[in-house]
Amino acid sequence: MVRKWLVTALAAALVLGVAAGCAKKDGEEAPAAATESAHGGHSSGQEEAAATGDGHGAHEDAVEVGEEGADETAPAEASSGHGGHRSSGGGHEESAGSAVQTEAAWSYSSDKPSPGVNTVVTIRVTDAAGKAVEKFDINHEKEMHVIVVSKDLSFFNHIHPVYKGEGEFEVTTAFPAAGEYKLIADYIPSGGGATTKSAWLTVSGTPAAPAKIEPDKQLTRTVDGVEVVLEAEHWMADMEMELNFAMKDAATKEPITDLQPYLGAVGHVVILSADAEHYLHVHPVDEQAKGPDATFMTTFPHSGVYKIWGQFQRGGETFVVPFTVNVPE
Repeated sequence: MVRKWLVTALAAALVLGVAAGCAKKDGEEAPAAATESAHGGHSSGQEEAAATGDGHGAHEDAVEVGEEGADETAPAEASSGHGGHRSSGGGHEESAGSAVQTEAAWSYSSDKPSPGVNTVVTIRVTDAAGKAVEKFDINHEKEMHVIVVSKDLSFFNHIHPVYKGEGEFEVTTAFPAAGEYKLIADYIPSGGGATTKSAWLTVSGTPAAPAKIEPDKQLTRTVDGVEVVLEAEHWMADMEMELNFAMKDAATKEPITDLQPYLGAVGHVVILSADAEHYLHVHPVDEQAKGPDATFMTTFPHSGVYKIWGQFQRGGETFVVPFTVNVPE
């Protein structure tokens, strides 16, 4: 009896010991390497969200603008509605948010464009394999928008190349003076996302002293008989904010209510940082508005000085209202 009881007790103790050992093994913390890997995955997800604009909702597409042809792509669906897209300097890789990755090659009718002389600008868009991109989505009535600015941001132009087929766009334009100009192309390859590509161009001659890029002391400006006040609920970097262009007749002081659609909307806003590296192209909250207010939502990616151009149309004529602001952190 005693021997049988001892055998039973030993067997029970052995079973309990094995069970306890298994429980301890299942409950142990992950090795340090696995923990770091988990944190790394979370960080990567944040960076991808920032690169595709998910961190700011559907108002802007976040893409990178660096050297010629080294910009990024954002999802097409994020550019719908009243948003636009945002580009920040320093990036050389396209985001994974778009199914179609593209490159843009820039060429000009003259190796040394002269001031005031028409220059033919050609932009050829290819995919990652170097094959011509054949189809592009219409975005605000055009297949491609090109923004041209002088290095000191004193000159601004918004032009629209004509699609010639086989991925090639062409536009003829003149640059007003000698110096450096940045050209920024916006387009959406069919099946892909809103894309921004840029290039610098030097116009021959001796450039004048650059204009100083300084914040306006008052955000009121009169252009073509329209008095415009730029209003903002706050000025702060990395925070979505509302920009409102409040308009009235400069002579009568009566509210303007007869704005006409410009490229399918009440207006468009282009924003560049003082160094021309951070670029935002923003569309209105209410595209059908006719004034006196034209409201836009945007997010300034970093603190610093920015130039803002609002583009509107009235009486069949387009007018551009520029402002320079300082955005704190």
